[in-house]
Amino acid sequence: MQIPVIAWAAYWLIRLIGPTLRVEIVGVHNAVQIRDAGEPAIGAFWHRCIFPAAWIWRRRGIVVLNTVHFDGQWTRRVIERLGFGTAQGSSSRGALEGLAEMAKSLEAGRHVAFTIDGPRGPRYVAKPGPVILARRTGRPISVFHIGVEWGYTLKKSWDHFRIPCPFSRVVMFVAPPIRVPTDAGSEIMQAKQPEMQAALERVRDLAESWFRLSERERDRLRDAWCEGGSANLGDGAASGRMATH
Repeated sequence: MQIPVIAWAAYWLIRLIGPTLRVEIVGVHNAVQIRDAGEPAIGAFWHRCIFPAAWIWRRRGIVVLNTVHFDGQWTRRVIERLGFGTAQGSSSRGALEGLAEMAKSLEAGRHVAFTIDGPRGPRYVAKPGPVILARRTGRPISVFHIGVEWGYTLKKSWDHFRIPCPFSRVVMFVAPPIRVPTDAGSEIMQAKQPEMQAALERVRDLAESWFRLSERERDRLRDAWCEGGSANLGDGAASGRMATH
């Protein structure tokens, strides 16, 4: 009985706060180059920023690996109402089945995504699912993180889940795509896992520190990170440096 109640409350919290967020995307060209190539990607992001990610990437049919535990059951209802697909599995139960389902989604041209340290941590330790899936499908891994200027952190939760305040500014850093050869051996696979971990830590550190920087420092980082210029992601995402949802 708790599942529908929690799902209803979480969905409407996102629906009420999401439209008020002021979203900036740094590194948008890294996402656009994947889109322009006409290939689906494998998204990877930390569990902490699920709330703003669910709003920013809504209504795109992205398939998310969803845990079969209790939390995953109400989460599934929320994200499916926001226009995501779900593949059931986790690091502890149903992992192989979930990866197989996500591989089928990629083959069908749909993007997929992992909350990479979920479902229960440890926090900020990336699991190997995206690297395994990238080798199997030849699709790129797209790493991102979302920082929130004003919000509430659930400090007792394992992931330090972050809920934005209404009208908060948020920033999403998107890293360059990571590719894994389909014929990659164990040596390459062992190198790609720390490469993905480092990229996740890099975008996390930049996004989480963004609003403590001066505007001059932010401009310098924008120029350094976005040397490829800006482009429109479409369907509600930021265009150029700043957009309001």
